[in-house]
Amino acid sequence: MNSSKILEIKNLSVTFRTSVGEVPAVRGLDLDLKKGEIIAIVGESGSGKSATARAIMGLLENNGKIKSGMANFTYSRNGETVCCDLLSLSRKEIRKHINGRRIAMVFQDPMTSLDPTMTIGKQLTEGMVIHYKTPKKEAWRKASELLEMVGIHDAEKRMKNYPHQLSGGMRQRVVIAIALSCNPDILICDEPTTALDVTIQAKILDLIAGLQRKTGVSVIYITHDLGVVARVADYVAVMYAGRIVEKGTANEIFYHARHPYTWGLLSAMPSLDSSGDLYVIPGSPPDLSGYKGGDPFADRNAYALNIDRRIDPPMFRITETHYAATWLLDPRAPKVSMPAELEVRIKHMRKEEEYGI
Repeated sequence: MNSSKILEIKNLSVTFRTSVGEVPAVRGLDLDLKKGEIIAIVGESGSGKSATARAIMGLLENNGKIKSGMANFTYSRNGETVCCDLLSLSRKEIRKHINGRRIAMVFQDPMTSLDPTMTIGKQLTEGMVIHYKTPKKEAWRKASELLEMVGIHDAEKRMKNYPHQLSGGMRQRVVIAIALSCNPDILICDEPTTALDVTIQAKILDLIAGLQRKTGVSVIYITHDLGVVARVADYVAVMYAGRIVEKGTANEIFYHARHPYTWGLLSAMPSLDSSGDLYVIPGSPPDLSGYKGGDPFADRNAYALNIDRRIDPPMFRITETHYAATWLLDPRAPKVSMPAELEVRIKHMRKEEEYGI
């Protein structure tokens, strides 16, 4: 894997204007993406995952506003290295030069991404023709190759189909093919398997991982399911209430997590040894409309300290690649270990990985 950064997000803050005033959705987010890397952003609904992706692509709703930050994107153009701050570009500039061409996005529901009045072939070739002036015959040939690459056989026939004539799994494969049609540097997958049958989800995950290895595209994978992450990610960022609360390699997050929220997500994962009801993190995600400081997870955290009610914790360094925002890592804090039940589950997870289950 190339160690150079392709995307560097610093201090990103996003708010939304609502009937009760401005509500923070993303709070001081820092995240780096390297060339050829798959990063997973994980968290419950409303944690700010999709808002982060939409902010860097200039796709925020009209009531959304970027309050601070930068998103430095480095790419090659005509043999020269170009670096630009995505957040400083106008919507016209980002749509003309970035979206679809340099950064592509796969959304959760393929039926809302595909035009029901256009054939699959037309939608696959459109980006190549618009962005690169590719001759229609050549674009059609490449589109057919893309369908084969994402596992859709009899591509020539499928190119003439309309979206409603394909299954949900095939439609999502088409959306992935469209996203790859202009050879983007970054592919953002926003909950791409949520609307699919569980038997199809694994195939789509394997497809994305395989395409990343084959094309070298860098991937940001957004999901609420840590179980999905184990299958695809090199690096994981756990988000809660608009902030990254823990980040590290997939191995560090799955086997050496240090934040109580990450412990909760891991405990809620189904596994082969699961019996009875799955664990559920108590309480609900906070309403940030009245946020006045402190750790938003404090009310749901069995290990919360008094300081959590007053001051949001800083990001503590655990290793060169592993960080967590919890006051439990402060040298003055009492020593707390992950729940014993989770330690047992992690031992089972290690065995499952060892035997390739």
